[in-house]
Amino acid sequence: MSSKELSKEIISLVGGEDNVKSVFHCATRLRFRLKDTSKANKIALEKTPGVITVVENSGQFQVVIGNNVGSVFDQIMKETNLQDADKDNDKADASDSTNFLGKAVDIISSIFSPILGALAGAGVLKGLLALCLSLNWIAGTSGTYLILNAASDSVFYFLPVLLAITAARKFQTNQFVSVAVAGALIYPSIIAAVGSTDSLGFLGIPIILVNYSSSVIPIILAVWVQSYIEKWFRSFIHESVRNILVPMFALLIVIPLTFLAFGPVGSLISDGLASGYTWLYNLSPLVAGAIAGAFWQVFVIFGVHWGFVPIMLSNIASLGYDTMLPILSAAVIAQAGAVFGVFLKSKNPQMKALAGSSTLAAVFGITEPTIYGVTLKLKKPFIYACVSGAIGGAIIAVGGARALAFSLPGLLALPTYFGTGFVWVVVGLVVAFVLALLLVFVLGFDDPTVASPEQTPEVPTYTADSLIEKEVIVSPLTGILQSLESLPDEAFASGAMGKGIVIEPSSGRLTSPVNGTITTIFPTGHAIGITSDEGAELLIHVGVNTVKLKGKFFEKRVKEGDQVKQGQLLLEFDVEAIKAAGFVTATPIIVTNSANYLDVLKSAKTNVENGEYLLTVVN
Repeated sequence: MSSKELSKEIISLVGGEDNVKSVFHCATRLRFRLKDTSKANKIALEKTPGVITVVENSGQFQVVIGNNVGSVFDQIMKETNLQDADKDNDKADASDSTNFLGKAVDIISSIFSPILGALAGAGVLKGLLALCLSLNWIAGTSGTYLILNAASDSVFYFLPVLLAITAARKFQTNQFVSVAVAGALIYPSIIAAVGSTDSLGFLGIPIILVNYSSSVIPIILAVWVQSYIEKWFRSFIHESVRNILVPMFALLIVIPLTFLAFGPVGSLISDGLASGYTWLYNLSPLVAGAIAGAFWQVFVIFGVHWGFVPIMLSNIASLGYDTMLPILSAAVIAQAGAVFGVFLKSKNPQMKALAGSSTLAAVFGITEPTIYGVTLKLKKPFIYACVSGAIGGAIIAVGGARALAFSLPGLLALPTYFGTGFVWVVVGLVVAFVLALLLVFVLGFDDPTVASPEQTPEVPTYTADSLIEKEVIVSPLTGILQSLESLPDEAFASGAMGKGIVIEPSSGRLTSPVNGTITTIFPTGHAIGITSDEGAELLIHVGVNTVKLKGKFFEKRVKEGDQVKQGQLLLEFDVEAIKAAGFVTATPIIVTNSANYLDVLKSAKTNVENGEYLLTVVN
């Protein structure tokens, strides 16, 4: 599937362009913020060729693509109007109920994701240049060194400017004003004044001058405040002069405030983070290395790894180095070793092919395809990699390794670790890779077996009465039977959610179709998930888009975790009131784990009574 086709399929399956608040991407994922996640077809997305998996956390609906994510994102931008999605949804965001951690991770990832490639590339170049300089391959006074040093260092020196752009996009404020604020922080005369012994003041208020080149937090604080100042002025300044006066007042207020307050406070926070991490690290490098090496990929899974990026950059800006990045490389390389072990050991052609391509990506620091496509899916290899990462990380930490520039943890980052503890980095990475590989080989894993089409026997014809292994599901409602394809909801009608049938209810009494456990019941009451004692996973979804009723006309009679008997009352709803509100009441009954069964047979009747035969799940 081409990037253009994949982009269209993804937008369709997340509920369409109208369901998207915003979208951006990191190294491997499209990160959506959706208006209504119930409209997204997660199961169909995960089955889409080109999509590795789908992750929901930190208030984001994340579609993991892999290395091709950039081209897919570009196609989405070409085919849609989502560049302006955030601007159209400011009011909706104000009432967003995402927790504090989720919002923080969302802000950090939104700001740092777009510049991560530039930071990593410049970091590797900076490390290579330092290596060449130490080996006397290049003279520090030559023009070649001058130009290459500028190329590698400019990203870090002008980091406030880059962050001003991405922060302005996130906080929906004027990007050019934000860049001007960042420019003021690193203006030549300001930088020169930092080293001066003269005291300076602004309108009589003393200024604490700090070198803001390579800084992170001050500019983010400044742009955040700028967004509120601009909105306030825009609310009453006439549109005829708004485009002139609003930027003027923003510059007039934000830049002095930044020098007087946000800058010093941000620098204190940055220095505090760096000092706090260094203190913890110095307590026991071995323990710190083992913990970071073991759990880094777990942090990646939950998306909270972005919270460590400002700490790493603060360490490099204030200390001149960071000890965390070399340790994290052990966690990354351990995943590469584990997935390479899967590649060598697996007999499954599809798994072997995926493991082979994922190995190369992991070696270069991109582990999402490895984690979601192979190691986490197989479970045991992921655990082996975490153990190996802990041991490799402990070795690197004890050796006192340091990163002199920011880069993505992985093999390409090696030049940035050249210097103190470099030998221990090499030893730790080798141990992490080899140990993970050996653990996969010796302890093994559950290798999925897939029969080739030539080996798959033809399924014989059968009737419900002739089957030995089967589970009968009775009707939870009284009404008219319809085919799944007739439902005006693509997620259900396409069969992506599983096989099943639709009932147009004549009454609002919904009972349990099986003996089992209530695994899910939506707060709105419009949908219930049940797992039968025999293992069938059922989803009963009353109506189409009835989640918008927010529980109105629904009365739940059970809760999650309840053990229920066939025929037990689960839910009561007002059929006529729901129809009068403009909603379809046709109710799909879906076997969501249909893929685990040979077939799902449906009743041939037109009308059905509550408790009558409805479906047969065939083992």
